[in-house]
Amino acid sequence: MKRLSILTFGILAISFIIINPARAEEDLKSLQGVEFLTGLGQGGLKLKRDYRVVPFFVAFDFDMKPLTKKIRFNPPSLVQFQLEPFLALVTQPKVNTEVGTSFLFKFGLLPETWTWQPYVKGGVGLIYMSHGTLEQSTRFNFISQVGAGFHYFFDKDRSLTLEYRFRHTSNAGIKYPNSGIDLHFCIFGITHHF
Repeated sequence: MKRLSILTFGILAISFIIINPARAEEDLKSLQGVEFLTGLGQGGLKLKRDYRVVPFFVAFDFDMKPLTKKIRFNPPSLVQFQLEPFLALVTQPKVNTEVGTSFLFKFGLLPETWTWQPYVKGGVGLIYMSHGTLEQSTRFNFISQVGAGFHYFFDKDRSLTLEYRFRHTSNAGIKYPNSGIDLHFCIFGITHHF
């Protein structure tokens, strides 16, 4: 457990270093929202029961439009970079935990002024799994994921969020076996927009 706590602290520290404290004021201006999400993920393992996980995400949404304007790309919808630390409780095949951080890009499909804001997203990340499986020979792995969802604004600064996400976990061939674990997530939560 001490090892997991040190790893959790290390991943969170790296995540916050990326935000560069020297530019804190500028970063706060580009921070558009914070999402608090949970849900359920499920996938199959070869020789064991299904792999089930209950994730807890905190996603920091950063506005990418200042950068896209420089390349003369200025859509009316949101264009965001997300830094998403997470902790997950694995309920099957055995009770365990996952901890990690994802780096995602999110693109809105309607103008930002609409009450409903559908989006698509995708990205990669790092994950530490406190348990071993026959599919993965390492506990430190990489994740790639894609998803689609929407924000429903029930207030000017708050929205309900519903999302489907597909996640693939593997160790990028560092050690074999490395057949990967694929999960399908149903995610929901609340987002506070700045």
